[in-house]
Amino acid sequence: MRSLTLLLVALMCAATPIACHAADRLSVILDWFVNADHEQILAADYCGAFARHGLQVTLIAPADTSSPPRLVAAGQADLAISYQTELAFMAARGLPVVRVGTLMDQPLNVLMTLPGTGIHSLADLKGRRVGVSVGPGDEAMLNGMLASAGLAPGDIVRTDVNFQIEQALMTHRVDAVLGMRNYEMIDLQQKGLQPVAFRPEQHGVPPYDELIVVARRDHAGDPKIARFLAALKDGTACLLHDPDAVWQQTIRARPELDTKLNKAAWWASLAALARDPAHLDRERYEAFQQFLVSRGALRDPAPVASYVR
Repeated sequence: MRSLTLLLVALMCAATPIACHAADRLSVILDWFVNADHEQILAADYCGAFARHGLQVTLIAPADTSSPPRLVAAGQADLAISYQTELAFMAARGLPVVRVGTLMDQPLNVLMTLPGTGIHSLADLKGRRVGVSVGPGDEAMLNGMLASAGLAPGDIVRTDVNFQIEQALMTHRVDAVLGMRNYEMIDLQQKGLQPVAFRPEQHGVPPYDELIVVARRDHAGDPKIARFLAALKDGTACLLHDPDAVWQQTIRARPELDTKLNKAAWWASLAALARDPAHLDRERYEAFQQFLVSRGALRDPAPVASYVR
């Protein structure tokens, strides 16, 4: 009954506060198709927070997952969802984007292997094939994890799995692979497998924000962005109060998300949500950049102050 009541209230709030024609438009390019990683954004919509803050938010799924920050830099959208692990590399390349908010402030990456591989510790990766699929941040993360076990980058065989993370592991193309603990790891578990997991933050990698919001540098002070972050904070409170109510509205609006995996990911992602998306832990960004430099991944770093707000 409580979930039903909250859902009805959320629907009424979303329908009444500000008419669409009176709201400011704001476009957000996602990092991928809509999924549980974006539950704060969905909650802010379905709980009426965007409308109360005078915003009409449009979500855009990218055709190329590497393109959202570049599209924002080119003025093709107001905001993009990206990753702290890649942000310092963008800044070093001169891409004029800055972090203005955080969706998830806890790491979700994980290095996985399957039982039967004989891999019980990171030291057991020596001579093994390890799959990677994203960018230089993941490479540095993997190198840091290897170093914590006394291994050098050349002690493993890197294999590009091109987002075929689970398939590469299950077909034994690789012995271990970097994936996400709120998606690929859960999917493997639901398939009856029990992956052995090594978390970066427990093996030599400093804590980092998993998902962030970036804007073009010269637009970072736009008042619409501050209102967007305030709405996200309200949406997060609504979501944490009753995640099932927001989930039910989500699958009504987006029935393609109504799967066993997405539902499990929805709840698994809650612990990583940034309670205040506008809050910046500058020391975390300084520490992660220093980690990238120390691993030799970032040779000409930009000042952290130039790419975080």
